[in-house]
Amino acid sequence: MAGQDSQREFQAARERRFNGEGHAPQGLYSPEYEHDACGIGALASLRGERSHAMLDDALAVLMNLEHRGGKGLEKNTGDGAGVLLQIPHRLFRREAQREGHILPEEGEYGVAMLFFPQDPEGYRDARRVFEDGCAKEGVPLLFWREVPVDPHDLGDTANRCRPHIVQAFLGRPESTPAGEEFERRLYVTRRVIEKLAEREPALSGKTFYVCSMSARTIVYKGMLVATQLRSFYRDLGDAYAETAIALVHSRYSTNTTPSWERAHPNRYIIHNGEINTLRGNVIGVRAREPELYSPVMGAELKKVMPVIRSAGSDSAVLDNVLEFLVMNGRSLPRAVSLLLPEPWDKNPQLSEERRAFGAYQSMLSEAWDGPAAIAYTDGHYMGAALDRNGLRPARYYVTRDDRLILSSEAGACNVEPEDIVQSGSLGPGQMLLVDPDKGRVIWDDELKDKLAREKPYRDWVAQETLGVSDLAPATEGDAEGEAADAEAPLSLRLARHGYHFDDVEEAITPMATTGKKPGASMGADMPLAVLSRRSRSFFDYFNELFAQVTNPPIDALREDFVTSSILYLGNHGNLLEDQRSSCRLIRLETPILTREDFDRILHVDMVGFSTRRFTASFGRNAGPHALSKALDSLNAEVEKAVREGVNIIVLSDRVGEGQVPVPSLLSLGSVSHHLIECGLRMRADIVVETGDAMTPHDYACLVGYGASAIYPYLAHQLIRQLADDGHIKVDGEKGVANYNKALTAGIVSIMSKMGISTMQGYHSAQIFEVVGLAKDVVDRCFTGTPSPVAGLDMDDVQRECEGRYDEGEAQRRSPAPDQLASSGITKWRPLGGEQHMLTPEVIYLLQRAVREGSYDTFKRYSAALHRPGRSIVLSDLLSFVPLPTGPVPLDEVESVDSIVKRFEAAAMSYGAISEEAHETIAIAMNRLGAKSNTGEGGENPVRETTLPNGDSRNSAIKQVASARFGVTSRYLRSAKEIQIKMAQGAKPGEGGNLPGKKVWPWVAEVRNSTPGVGLISPPPHHDIYSIEDLAELIFDLKNANPDAKVSVKLVSEAGVGTIATGVAKGGADKILISGANGGTGSAPRDSIYHAGLPLELGLAETQQTLLLNGLRSRVVLEADSKLMDGRDVAIACLLGAEEFGFGTPVLLSLGCLMQRDCQQDTCPVGICTQNACLRKRFDGKPEYVINFMRFVAEELREQMAKLGFRTVEDMVGHVECLRQTGVEDNWKAEEIDLSDMLQKVGNDLGKSFPGAEVPHFVESMGPDVGLGQTLDATLLIPYTKECRESMGRMHFSVDIANVNRCTGTMLGSVITKEHPNGLPDGSIEIECVGSAGQSFGAFMPAGVTMNVHGDANDYFGKGLSGGILTVAPADSATYKFDENVAVGNVAFYGATAGKGFINGLAGQRFGVRNSGATIVCEGVGNHGCEYMTGGVALILGQVGVNFAAGMSGGVAYVYDERHVLDSRVNHDMVLMEKPTADELELIHSLVQEHAERTNSPRGIKMLYRFDDIKDDFVKVIPREYKRVLELTAEAKADGLDDEAAEERAFQVMRKGM
Repeated sequence: MAGQDSQREFQAARERRFNGEGHAPQGLYSPEYEHDACGIGALASLRGERSHAMLDDALAVLMNLEHRGGKGLEKNTGDGAGVLLQIPHRLFRREAQREGHILPEEGEYGVAMLFFPQDPEGYRDARRVFEDGCAKEGVPLLFWREVPVDPHDLGDTANRCRPHIVQAFLGRPESTPAGEEFERRLYVTRRVIEKLAEREPALSGKTFYVCSMSARTIVYKGMLVATQLRSFYRDLGDAYAETAIALVHSRYSTNTTPSWERAHPNRYIIHNGEINTLRGNVIGVRAREPELYSPVMGAELKKVMPVIRSAGSDSAVLDNVLEFLVMNGRSLPRAVSLLLPEPWDKNPQLSEERRAFGAYQSMLSEAWDGPAAIAYTDGHYMGAALDRNGLRPARYYVTRDDRLILSSEAGACNVEPEDIVQSGSLGPGQMLLVDPDKGRVIWDDELKDKLAREKPYRDWVAQETLGVSDLAPATEGDAEGEAADAEAPLSLRLARHGYHFDDVEEAITPMATTGKKPGASMGADMPLAVLSRRSRSFFDYFNELFAQVTNPPIDALREDFVTSSILYLGNHGNLLEDQRSSCRLIRLETPILTREDFDRILHVDMVGFSTRRFTASFGRNAGPHALSKALDSLNAEVEKAVREGVNIIVLSDRVGEGQVPVPSLLSLGSVSHHLIECGLRMRADIVVETGDAMTPHDYACLVGYGASAIYPYLAHQLIRQLADDGHIKVDGEKGVANYNKALTAGIVSIMSKMGISTMQGYHSAQIFEVVGLAKDVVDRCFTGTPSPVAGLDMDDVQRECEGRYDEGEAQRRSPAPDQLASSGITKWRPLGGEQHMLTPEVIYLLQRAVREGSYDTFKRYSAALHRPGRSIVLSDLLSFVPLPTGPVPLDEVESVDSIVKRFEAAAMSYGAISEEAHETIAIAMNRLGAKSNTGEGGENPVRETTLPNGDSRNSAIKQVASARFGVTSRYLRSAKEIQIKMAQGAKPGEGGNLPGKKVWPWVAEVRNSTPGVGLISPPPHHDIYSIEDLAELIFDLKNANPDAKVSVKLVSEAGVGTIATGVAKGGADKILISGANGGTGSAPRDSIYHAGLPLELGLAETQQTLLLNGLRSRVVLEADSKLMDGRDVAIACLLGAEEFGFGTPVLLSLGCLMQRDCQQDTCPVGICTQNACLRKRFDGKPEYVINFMRFVAEELREQMAKLGFRTVEDMVGHVECLRQTGVEDNWKAEEIDLSDMLQKVGNDLGKSFPGAEVPHFVESMGPDVGLGQTLDATLLIPYTKECRESMGRMHFSVDIANVNRCTGTMLGSVITKEHPNGLPDGSIEIECVGSAGQSFGAFMPAGVTMNVHGDANDYFGKGLSGGILTVAPADSATYKFDENVAVGNVAFYGATAGKGFINGLAGQRFGVRNSGATIVCEGVGNHGCEYMTGGVALILGQVGVNFAAGMSGGVAYVYDERHVLDSRVNHDMVLMEKPTADELELIHSLVQEHAERTNSPRGIKMLYRFDDIKDDFVKVIPREYKRVLELTAEAKADGLDDEAAEERAFQVMRKGM
């Protein structure tokens, strides 16, 4: 085995070089965690006319998108830039003649663009391998060409890893026709060459990469910044370089690994986004390979296998698969539509033919799901496509000279307004294609309709695809299952499968009763499964991955129409041909089966389907290795059955006496991966009959590892028993239906956390990480799943299974055999329960210590907290190792007063906790010179005023979360630090919902919302769908307050280090790593216990990865998550943190009793409540928090002295001062290996940069985002100085371009600093001519008006705080304004006040989370006015689907001329009504103002015809909001003033909830 392992490592290292990967795995870092994003541009002549100007314009687009690319330490070493273009025949013919060669006619030769080793010997070997491959395939090699380059402007890192770049010119074999056949021959030849190179020992560890090899296209790319591409490759600047198509790309990677190969432009696509389902897609492709037959390639197919060279970047993998499909005869649009399908099963806007086509395609392949904008070309056609959620920008112009110009931003290519024929943006799920044969753009509907009519898909699906209800009812019942059940009572079977009383009470019962997933509070303080002394569920070793930064989570509840829970059973068809038999599948609307469903599938008797059940168990007395042998036997039996034609495999853990059930997830993983290895996986689907799955997390694991259907027989039996016994208030069948509903919704919610929309995409995607299973278990059954901490091997898992079985036997012998034992996992139990960190003794001692000011009592608390034998968190396995220099005197150690300045109170929002608690924390931290955090609920500006005694209630850290509650210019200006919350430890990847009964008037005032009306926090920031979006928000916030630091909060998960590296490159000043067990409020139960990783792992990985990339000294690194005393802080510091956050202990110090019912608004000590009576019980004082912080600092000082450190800065990152130790009487803990976590890594990159190797923040290395070069800094602020000071008026004009990002925001910041309430209306008016860059006018305060004459990009008017913004096309524009896009996506996100007027259409999510602005537009894309809580939106044209989803306040008026609004509104929370006479007057006045400010032709026309069209206006208003307005009006009619009326309305609403 050792020899095989070393061979695998050798091969892996070789593949890393061939596939452009840099760093080898070190510590917790792995190259597989790397992500990238980018800016893209695509230009094409509609008539196919070639010119150098086309290339020139494309390179100009690339330079204008430079801010979307990434840079590491060196400003002149980029993450990558490149261009894909048609072969420049004129250029190559001239160059060939200069070298003594005559090129054949265009299309008669191909060109390979090659990266070879720099060393002479490696270069010779690479040429030899390439020539051998060509000879083997009979492709003549005409000649070699050295590509002329100019490297003088390259950075040191890019130069050191620069390959030898050459081109090979290849002739067309006489037997191969020109065109498609020649392209296919070159493709096969390239794959043969690549495989030869991978097997060539002389090329081990050396560069060998084929950028492109085609008779139509060529790729020029490199580890360059956008501005270097043209100068580095001299060919690109040559006037003879002509093309009709050019695709450009600027890369932003989450690391700075040197890689010319991964500088992106791939052979067919450029891609901006992230494929969230990548792991499952790769597994799916590899599983399909043995079953593929190509009518086009025939026997040649085996030469190009495997389809995917390696699991490299998602873009490269997507490109591999698209190329494979096209080379095998799929048309380019068809192949793209297969990989990036539109949402079809819930989309009423589609025809029946289109929906049938979507269904058929879903049977061939799962979607490649995630935020993605791609442009693609085969050298003849050029197209573009957007993901089903529309989460990436794709703006385009069609011009008078017959060109299509598409890019990530409008205005990236300079086009005169009069030359624009059409201005638009791709919508969710849409495609376009430039067809030079027809000389025009083929738009989405025409393309899709044509594809849907190519075959009779509708008939095929209708006639061949079955629902479960189409299967005959089972007549013989399930005798086998019932016989197994009869051998033991239900309570015993429950115990043997791991059920406890807590599971029944806290999970099963709530789901069966309400149909909703259960909740919990205050984070997790019990052991990891691998640290527990108890037998734990096998599912507990798996944690859910979630989206943060590089891709967004999605809101499956409010954007339901893009989600799908459909899965299929049967034998899946050939991906490479269309045939009726591919539809011969059983369609499941949900993976959760009822008993009737299961029986029908189990006994299916129809042609094309065959089911067989297999029981996964081993004898209790079977001896050593019984589990491993049972899995081997199970694998062999299933393989044999599949080869015999069985295509539905049922894996069951329903066993009789003496048999130990194998965990259902383990048996599933074993069988699924075995079938993949055998090449049989696509011949059969797997149904799991499970007794050990209980919560949505468990079922998500089963789907994620390959279960197509799940029958929870034991949970269903339990629910029926609970109903029969009267323990639940619904009958058994209703309870089962509720439970199944909660499970389906729970799985969809979990997959949404990763940004995945379809169950098919989630199926087998393995979106999990493992904590505590040995490498052999993971490799055998869960191949490819990240596993940062090794633990139990297969025999250990067997031991735990046997322990679970024995617990059941012990229960049988107990005095109450029908009563399940309590596990004590969620709540502390005095006897027999799980360990807990926060025992009553610990809480008592802490509260006594801080109240009495007793450090001695605090030491007793610390001793009780870290009692001997504790094994709850990974740090319990660590002990300290002093420096070789030995201890230092305590009086030489940094002072308490200095240390506490590194401390922060964790984010807790006002609204979640009371005003008294929130202000007490702020006062305490301000007294210390430390920082408190507002949380996401905003903060009243009155707290900026210092109290008479000198105390400040102003929170130093202002948090910016997805809902943007109270995020105004003033709020941001009052911060010392602005924190972007990407995720939180208790529920990463999820949003939140503050019920109306908790939105008291004072909470609503701060959040700019309505009392008594519920508030929704979206799962994603709608201005952060990728890493470059986060960099933009960092830039925006630094403009909004140039004096504040900007931090980013991440949650620990596998790969968080590479995400943190991208954040550091994006200009953040600080990165906070939060552990998964943190949390100070309510959250879904599964999220608390099963999402994210322990703090220690995320912190260590972040420190290691930042150091590897030379970026650690650029940022401050903070840690929080159950840091409870000085020992915890010392360990966090040694792992890499230099600042420290405290949440739970702060609340405990103020009196929290850990009732864990925070969501109920019944806190008995007045902390987590807004109830006035309960708040009176609050007796916390700032002194208590101060004492806690100072005690922690003092204890840290003592530990520092023992270790030999004088300052915290000196201590940061000295991981060698930690070592792993055992835990007494805990066999599982002894199996853990923390060596990767404790590995000390060095600085790989930037070694020549002083400070790059430092393991802590260095001020001189801090980020510079170029604020001094912005238009605001150079012009707007100095130019308006006199006007601001005199409170006068001024009006002037400036030119702008897309590179002028965040224009006006820094000016607004200065105004807010000087005049907190803004300037008088109309003080400053600025005319801006051109294309406005991203975030134009963000957070603009009152007194400023900015008018754009042109168009604008994404995030226009974000956080508008009182200013006025307008957009109108340039005066010379001639296209129809109200039919063309004027502003990008997510305009007016989080606006709180002011006005906006758009003469034209807006993109997706217009007015999302508007809470006070008045905004007018002439048409919007999908999801308009989503989550709106206040203000007014007037839409003078059509809206996209899902309008007003999650809208809880404010009013939208829509001009519904075609009467289609009803089908496009999300009716869950809103009503549609006719406006009143007063409202029509308001509409008229807004249309008039719109026409006056923007000269809108549509507005002017509507004013003339207003009386004729007024009946076509529809009011969209939230139900609860309407009720509050009515109640308030009634109260005012009774004589109450505004405040009293609001209070009465709230109380009425509250009583009704």
